[in-house]
Amino acid sequence: MVLVVFQAQSQKLENLTFGTDSTLDIVSWNIEWFPKNGNATADSVKKIINALQADIIGFQEIDDTSLIRQVIEQTPGYKFHIASGYFGGLVYAYKTSSVFAKSFSKIYDSSPYWKAFPRAPVVMNLLYKGEEYVIINNHYKCCGDGVLDLNNPNDEEARRYEANTLLHSYIETNYDSAKVLVIGDLNDILTDSYQNNVFRMFYEAPDKYKFADEAIAKGSSSSWSYPSWPSHLDHILITNELFADFEQPQSSAQTILVDDFMKGGFSAYDQFVSDHRPVGLKLMIKPMNTSVIKPIQPSVKIYPNPTIGEIIVENTDRVNSISIFTLDGRSVEFKQTTKGNKTLLQFEGPKGLYFLKVDSDSKSEVFKVIKY
Repeated sequence: MVLVVFQAQSQKLENLTFGTDSTLDIVSWNIEWFPKNGNATADSVKKIINALQADIIGFQEIDDTSLIRQVIEQTPGYKFHIASGYFGGLVYAYKTSSVFAKSFSKIYDSSPYWKAFPRAPVVMNLLYKGEEYVIINNHYKCCGDGVLDLNNPNDEEARRYEANTLLHSYIETNYDSAKVLVIGDLNDILTDSYQNNVFRMFYEAPDKYKFADEAIAKGSSSSWSYPSWPSHLDHILITNELFADFEQPQSSAQTILVDDFMKGGFSAYDQFVSDHRPVGLKLMIKPMNTSVIKPIQPSVKIYPNPTIGEIIVENTDRVNSISIFTLDGRSVEFKQTTKGNKTLLQFEGPKGLYFLKVDSDSKSEVFKVIKY
């Protein structure tokens, strides 16, 4: 009897867990033509987002952007970005208590790239614990016969190969030393032979790129993201700037088995939510080794912190500009008084976490400021 009660209780979306306060938690999730089943889908997705408590969720295949907007707005602690103007919408939801969204942009969205990218990738630049990250959300062309024919531009595998080639070039050109994650429904498997592998350009540089979910792809089909085939099509690629973080014991990648928390299992999940399961990445961010570089004097000091609304910026380098932002990216007005190498900033606003950005001749630095 006790076992039966436990099973009944466990089959609730509210009992689903994923994100933690100590890890950067990123989820990629194709919600099949959201909403697949009207308000029932919206209600389920709202519960799932709230239960996952991921820092960032990259959604694919959003049909009703107004409804997903309502779902995220009604989920406490989250903001959203919706990429508009094309078929099969890509959406970000992010937790404002941990993530500062710097910018969003679409890439490869003009007609020469439509064959490779029927849905233009959406780039999110963000700050997490003062560190900059880049996430590229994607939804590649589906289908194919498993054979890569580079002589046929209409071949589905060739289109995905071209998409990967373009993304590889974009990262190498624009983010060669940045912490980059490529996420999404990439609509192909990682385990194809080299001849037919559309991801070969990333596998050819194992010192620079790694699929965080590769163990899932090589593991049991019960944990694959697309059970209907079954196959594992949803991936998270990371660059070498994240390798050390991913190797931490607390870091992991997993297919999030939401269907285990629904009565009726995957059949119910497929009916009311999606045919794809979300894939999640937990990253324990390794502290930077500050002993390697020991500057004689830092270029900028800020104090007091926490503050009641007054901050002194003390600098040894010329400061060109100072900005204060809220967690959701809104600029905060402040009074500024400079005397010598010290600048007094006075700002109003509710208690909480703010970001202070100082641009000097030598660098751009971002500081977390707590107002009490």
